[in-house]
Amino acid sequence: MDFEELIINMGPQHPSTHGVLFLQLKLDGEVVVDCQPHIGYLHRSIEKIAENRTLVQFVPFTDRLDYIASMNNNVGFCLAAEKLLGISAPPRAQYLRVIVAELNRVASHLLAIGTFAQDLGAYATPLFYALRDREKVVQIFDQLCGQRLTYDYVRVGGVSGDLPPGVDQLIRDFIAYERRMLAEYHDLLTGNVIFCARSRNIGVLSKEAAVNYGVTGTNLRASGVAWDVRKDEPYLVYDKFDFKVITGQKGDSWDRYDVRMREIEESLKIIEQALGGLPEGDPVAKVNKVFRLTGETYMRTENPRGELGFYLVGDGGPLPYRLKIRAPSFSNLSVLPYLVRGLNISDTVCVLGSLDIVMGEIDR
Repeated sequence: MDFEELIINMGPQHPSTHGVLFLQLKLDGEVVVDCQPHIGYLHRSIEKIAENRTLVQFVPFTDRLDYIASMNNNVGFCLAAEKLLGISAPPRAQYLRVIVAELNRVASHLLAIGTFAQDLGAYATPLFYALRDREKVVQIFDQLCGQRLTYDYVRVGGVSGDLPPGVDQLIRDFIAYERRMLAEYHDLLTGNVIFCARSRNIGVLSKEAAVNYGVTGTNLRASGVAWDVRKDEPYLVYDKFDFKVITGQKGDSWDRYDVRMREIEESLKIIEQALGGLPEGDPVAKVNKVFRLTGETYMRTENPRGELGFYLVGDGGPLPYRLKIRAPSFSNLSVLPYLVRGLNISDTVCVLGSLDIVMGEIDR
């Protein structure tokens, strides 16, 4: 029998594409023959904007990259700026940076798990549970810096302010609360027959393919590669804390979900240790608002979506000559065509959801 290949468009308004992503799918019946991602619908020229702002002025723009993990972007850029300038934040500020980065990692993973479950047909409960728990982190950040999504809390040389009264206890209460709630997620999803059938052995990513495509973060670790910048190239004070690098076995969509679930537990451990060892002192360093930038530097940190890198070049003036952002979602999305070839069209939604991309940093 003769069959005609069918081209269909998924996105850029499709809810399962997690933003303005356009997937052009070539189908043989319901089987995906090829997949071509089209990006650029959200492009805001942030790298070019950096060349027309001082380092201090550019910090708020980093919030708009991965807006699900704004704190982690603040941390990454400020560390790159400080590395170029040859300065470091006070000890208390470094601990506070770890606390907010790990809180944002928990909030990000919760949203990733909730939306992934929704993509697979669990339309209400898991997502509402995830939003309920993420709201507690957002409320902590609101108390800390007055913002709920884009924070601008981490600054070059330190942070914008110390912990307000009572926020320390709010964080401790959240740690105890979330440890109890994780059991609910396991009851809902981890052993759920439908969820497992939809995600196990779907979108299997081998170690070799993950490394070759430049995949990082939970997607890389789910394939069994124990690489975590916090452990392998420690920054801030991560080398002072006891936590595990979580890995998967098969590298399928279920493993990517499972690694995120277990990483939440490790993040809670890090936050608890950081609160217990929080040193005294002023976390707000007195630094210049304008610097003369010379030389070049590259700094990478462990964003919830993978390895986030900032390459900064200075030519002696007050503005960066060049800023290049290594966005983890960009590399993670590049592996999608490889993963979905030969799968059913419904499994494309599963694989894309398991990769947990954010278009804000892809279309930077």
